[in-house]
Amino acid sequence: MKKLFRWMAAGMLAVGMHWAAAAPTDVPLGAGDVIKVSVYNNPDLATETRVNENGLITVPLIGQVPVAGLSTAAAEKKIAALLGSGGFVKNAQVNLLVTVQTSQQVSVLGQVNRPGRYPLDSRRTVMDVLAQAGGIAADGGDTVSLIRKKDGVATRVTIDVVGMVRSGELSGDVEVASNDIVYVERAPRFYIYGEVQRPGTFRLERGMTVVQALSAGGGLTQRGTERDLRIKRRGADGKLEILKAKHDDLLLNDDVVYVGESWF
Repeated sequence: MKKLFRWMAAGMLAVGMHWAAAAPTDVPLGAGDVIKVSVYNNPDLATETRVNENGLITVPLIGQVPVAGLSTAAAEKKIAALLGSGGFVKNAQVNLLVTVQTSQQVSVLGQVNRPGRYPLDSRRTVMDVLAQAGGIAADGGDTVSLIRKKDGVATRVTIDVVGMVRSGELSGDVEVASNDIVYVERAPRFYIYGEVQRPGTFRLERGMTVVQALSAGGGLTQRGTERDLRIKRRGADGKLEILKAKHDDLLLNDDVVYVGESWF
């Protein structure tokens, strides 16, 4: 599993670099973004400005220009048109460079190596932003939640990241939007105690059985017996059940496996 996570992280980084090469003109400008404006052969018009709360930037000669919601390419054309229509620069060639992007960000939280807020300087998918956050941490689970709020209503989609990597089917690798939250759940766990060599808490792998749990616990002690295996499981109603366990029984998240002592 550790090798899988390392391979998955490398794959996500490769995908991330692919998107990083994509043109950032797809990303709309917004309040808080810092932009460098330059006009070819007109160094006096060069400026660095911040998009204010009203979505405006200030450009020499033409004053305030509304750019919020525009791509950089569209904003370049708009400034060039205003310079031309104002009689300042004919056929102006305007270049915009976003130096700080704060309006378009996504939060990556939970069990990742570098949680935080990351700018969407180009089109990004869930895999891309996981790569930016350093990949899934060792105690992270196989699934990721994408939380999005639109028109005051929050929605949550669960994405099976490891399943996508194993199958090569990336249709679930959806594109993220500004203010999305990508949350990596803690990996499911089980507990084992009693007559085992290494009692404690362990990661619950997919399809894990009781006998595999015994192996994770280092096997039986000299006094342990496989005839007295029990699973303590809390149901949806909060009530605790104690089940007689067999080798091929599947474990669930937060199960407690007890290994009894042989009396003869």
